[in-house]
Parts: sequence; structure tokens; C-alpha cells
Amino acid sequence: MKIYLDPGHGGSDPGASGNGLQEKDVTLAIALKMNDILLKEYDNAETRLSRTTDKTVTLQERTDDANSWGADLFVSIHTNAFDGTAYGYEDYIYSGLTDESVTALYQRIIHGEVIKQNGLRDRGMKKANFHVLRETAMHAILTENGFIDHPEDSAKMKSAAWIEQTARGHAAGIALCLGLTHNEFPLYKVTMDGGQIGAYQEKDDVLNVISANWDSFQTAAIEKG
Repeated sequence: MKIYLDPGHGGSDPGASGNGLQEKDVTLAIALKMNDILLKEYDNAETRLSRTTDKTVTLQERTDDANSWGADLFVSIHTNAFDGTAYGYEDYIYSGLTDESVTALYQRIIHGEVIKQNGLRDRGMKKANFHVLRETAMHAILTENGFIDHPEDSAKMKSAAWIEQTARGHAAGIALCLGLTHNEFPLYKVTMDGGQIGAYQEKDDVLNVISANWDSFQTAAIEKG
């Protein structure tokens, strides 16, 4: 199954900013981690990204690339901003679609899986006439992963563990939508304070993620499965 990952903004277009963060950096971090999870942990996933570095890509270039590649699902990753008081997670599909459409079903699945992982307030599922939702020939969803100008949401965005959890929620939802199957390699599942933050094939990766988050958790567990 072909999954097109679209980290919003980039290059000369930083997107929203706040609390020392720029949207283009947060979205790229989430998308790269999603890509890593999908390719390492699922057998029948093929991915393509609109950008893998901090470069400028127009909206038309993004949708043209996804359409010509023949993607089965387009997922655009963003963060939100308002006035410093709004907070939480929401996602969008094209406003011309009905609630009975397959895309709407995919939205409900992905929304539920992301909310399980990201620890953000649930702002609901919405529709909009965004270019990347309107001009894509495949099922498309745009996720708004917190408000970068809100102090609590942005604090989460600065955490590698939160980036991992958010990416994992997206990947889990995508897998359910497209019927992806887990590969047969043994994985080491890492949980911190009761929440899974990753599943790794290499022992060194397990040790690295625990080390990177050493000051941010009270309990950690490793399960080989």
C-alpha cells in the first residue's frame, strides 16, 4: 500500500511559530518518525514524503507528486496556532465528502489512534476546503497536532517521546485503514509511565530512547515480543 506523508510547510515557509518552535520542524520530525515506523514494522507499506529536509515545496507540487505516484492514502502533518489560549488535536478531510465516505471512516480510525497516544485535548474531527485535501486523487487527511503557541502543547512538541508517540498513533491508524500487517521480526516494546513510546528491532535503539528520555519518566519497561 502506498502512503504519502506530507510534513507541512518547510524552507522559506516556516508555518506557525511559538515558544521557540517552528511548525516546519515539528511536522518534519513527526513525519520522519512515521516513515521509520511504517517501513520497519510493516511488511506491505511503501512510503513517499513530500520533503525529507527543510526545503520549500509548494502545495501544488505536493499534490501533483502524490497523484502521479498513485498513493492510496495522503496524510498531511501540521501544528496549529491561534492566540496562545487554544490547545489540542484535531484533523480534517475535504469538505465535499460525506460522513459516510471511506475517507471519513479513515478519519475516524486515525483520529482515534492518534488521540490514544498524543496526550492532547480532543478538538474533534472536522472538514475543510484545504488544497491538499481537495486536489488529491486518493483518500486524504490533514492532522493538526497541537497548538505551537500554547505553552502546554508546545512543551510536548519539544519531547522526543511525544514525537514518537504522535508518530506511532498516526502509523497505527494508517495500518488499520489500509490493512497493513506487522513484519515477523521480534520487537522490543518500550513503555514509559504506562504509555508505549516505541517498538524497536535493535537493542541499541532501545537503550538510546531510554537514555534520551532519562529525565522525563518515573517508570520504564521493555517487553520483547
